[in-house]
Amino acid sequence: MSSSPSRVFAARLAGLPVFDPAGDQVGRVRDVVVVMAATGRMRAVGVVVEVPGRRRVFLPMTRVTAMEPGQVVSTGLVNMRRFVQRGSETLVVAELLDRQVDMLDGSGQVTVEDVGLEPGRGGEWLVRRLYVRRVVPRGRGPLRRRGETLLVDVDETSSLTQHAGPQGAANLLAAFEGLKAPDLAEVLHGMRPTRRLEVASALEDEKLADVLEELPEDDQVEIMNALQSDRAADVLEAMEPDDAADLLSDLEPGTAALLLDIMDPDDAQQVRRLLAYEEDTAGGLMTSEPVVLSPEATVAEALALVRRAELAPAMAAAVFVCRPPLEAPTGRFLGVVHIQRLLREPPHSAVGSALDRAVEPLRPDAKLLTVSRHLATYNLVSAPVVDTDHRLVGVVTVDDVLDHLLPDDWREQEDPAAVVTGMARRQAAVTAGAAQAGATAEGMATHRRPGGGPR
Repeated sequence: MSSSPSRVFAARLAGLPVFDPAGDQVGRVRDVVVVMAATGRMRAVGVVVEVPGRRRVFLPMTRVTAMEPGQVVSTGLVNMRRFVQRGSETLVVAELLDRQVDMLDGSGQVTVEDVGLEPGRGGEWLVRRLYVRRVVPRGRGPLRRRGETLLVDVDETSSLTQHAGPQGAANLLAAFEGLKAPDLAEVLHGMRPTRRLEVASALEDEKLADVLEELPEDDQVEIMNALQSDRAADVLEAMEPDDAADLLSDLEPGTAALLLDIMDPDDAQQVRRLLAYEEDTAGGLMTSEPVVLSPEATVAEALALVRRAELAPAMAAAVFVCRPPLEAPTGRFLGVVHIQRLLREPPHSAVGSALDRAVEPLRPDAKLLTVSRHLATYNLVSAPVVDTDHRLVGVVTVDDVLDHLLPDDWREQEDPAAVVTGMARRQAAVTAGAAQAGATAEGMATHRRPGGGPR
């Protein structure tokens, strides 16, 4: 560890790039792994590094040659096997930040805001110092204030391994500020269940909704069951309608019915409509909130809508033109205008003059095999879905199709060939199912999407 300072703080390591000796970036630090040493001190044994593909791997401290401002340097020998936390290991950022411990001098409780690592003998790195903030009792003084911060020796506090009560998540989320929803979902999925629920509860509704859409089904159900009903309904309203329908179908029927009753009536109506379709059909795959405009709308209006940051790329690739009303189910579907065509048209011209009428819409009962072939045949990233009255009821995007074609655990496969094999098996099952007649499900039909999250 030739170029490392005498002390580093774990929260400041999170997010730093990791380079090999040649100067090539191999990933980013996501956490620090510590264990309780035989001497009673906590010893850092390695760091969790996120490498391309959102895979989290373990880099032993013996392979870290330098921890410098703005970067971590390794020997370049990184084991690409997915990191799995052992029972004796503790993740500093995920589990120790925001933990409350007692000061042994009797001065009260403090909250851990960062953990300082210092070199010991034989190349070891030990947890020796804590950056903490005093806990101010509620109701003391006219305004609620934050306590003073201290840098204390770890021996001046009660054991960090004793977790006696609820734990906040403010400092953890600050350490991971800027992470996209799929990456934060990766972090949450790797946590122990109790800590995962604490962190999920601390997220704002919109952020939690985005993260839930990327988590495996088991994690989604666990978190939703732990939330208060009103909060759970708010989060469902913030989700994409198709993802909300997927999640509700995995909950107990009574719980799902209760949440639908609490939700905003308009949002609940959209979700109920999606739940009526069978799994692996265009209706079961589609989202009911595409970009829809009347034919009289201008190209400038269309471009303003598709450039919204919250719009997924697949949904921003085209505008769907319909007669009023413009919310699904719309008036008569007229056609599609692709974003490339919009960019070639004068801003003041009407979108109705740039329609691509060659794009054939799908029916809600179209099977997954038909949908995937349709997208592949016409090189589309999205396709309209219309009812028998030729009203637009939704749009199927290529990412929705991939979610159903890939095996449920594709992100956890160590061998990419296993993903291809699993996908082939799923496609074979879809092909076999396509030969059977399908009927539209009544009520709350099974409507599942394999979890987008990892592990």
